[in-house]
Amino acid sequence: MNSQFKQKGAVDSRVVIGLSVVLVFILVVAYFFYNLQPDVRGEVTQKQFSIEKGESFKNIGTRLSDESLIKSVSVFKLYALLTGKAQRFQPGAYTLSNAMSIPQIIDVITSKTRSDVLVTVPEGSTLKDIDSVLSSAGILTEGSLTTYEFQKLKSDYPFLASASSLEGFLFPDSYFLDRNSTPEVVVRKMLDVFSKKVWPLLSGTDDWYDRLILASLLEREVKTFEERQIVAGILLKRISRGMPLQVDATISYAKCDGAIKDCENIKVSRADLKLSSPYNTYTTRGWTPTPISNPGVMAIKAATTPVESQYFYYLSASKTQETYFSKTLEEHNQKRAKYL
Repeated sequence: MNSQFKQKGAVDSRVVIGLSVVLVFILVVAYFFYNLQPDVRGEVTQKQFSIEKGESFKNIGTRLSDESLIKSVSVFKLYALLTGKAQRFQPGAYTLSNAMSIPQIIDVITSKTRSDVLVTVPEGSTLKDIDSVLSSAGILTEGSLTTYEFQKLKSDYPFLASASSLEGFLFPDSYFLDRNSTPEVVVRKMLDVFSKKVWPLLSGTDDWYDRLILASLLEREVKTFEERQIVAGILLKRISRGMPLQVDATISYAKCDGAIKDCENIKVSRADLKLSSPYNTYTTRGWTPTPISNPGVMAIKAATTPVESQYFYYLSASKTQETYFSKTLEEHNQKRAKYL
């Protein structure tokens, strides 16, 4: 083989390699720009998308893909890095559409101009308390949450099938919510969190609604997790023996008509123990008709992991809020005289 032929073969190889590199580059660029475009594979839809504080842009990209809002997680991440916006995503609630391109979506979720408000619902808040918090923040009109007809949601949230009230199901947490929202949007968001954080803890028990009621009592009555477990055991023991629960917080709920937050007459007096109400657990045996608050995860866990003890009574000291346990009524009354 002569040198001229060898030289020609080497040139041809370099040309082929060069063309291959160019072709690969063109394909990569085409793939990149193709995947930047909207992910419209059918009907155009809008979806609510929330970003949690501290959430990584990689996780955000994965969830956008799961919601069919973007075509490629890799292209989303690469574009976010190339544009310098990977660390600029703002926590909050956004309305996104599969008709939006990746640049448009990133522009929205990195925007500093937001219409939503961060609202914190404290643990132990009642339905009326939450209505007050949300109306004060301009999220809902006053009274719209308490009068919302949630029965239409029962097909989407099976745990509401037999519920007569949303009390207990609106999970206390921090939420980004748009001003002037509809009750349905707010309720769905709170029920979604309940589904994620609470329902897995309750769904395995046949008496799960009773445990939800129990958790609502614990949330209002006792502070620490360990003490809540002991009180849970006491209350379940009283139920099993047909004894009245005698929980003061249920009377406060009745006296305040479910609005604990702004109630000026929340303290229970001796005369209140005769109050005529299905929520008076001194005169009515068994569980209250509904939960008396919306409990947090720790109260739920305490209600589902009660601790057995020899105690039948407990009280919280009026000054220190420390819980004292008693085995007999006589011992309990002595502690009442001393600590209340």
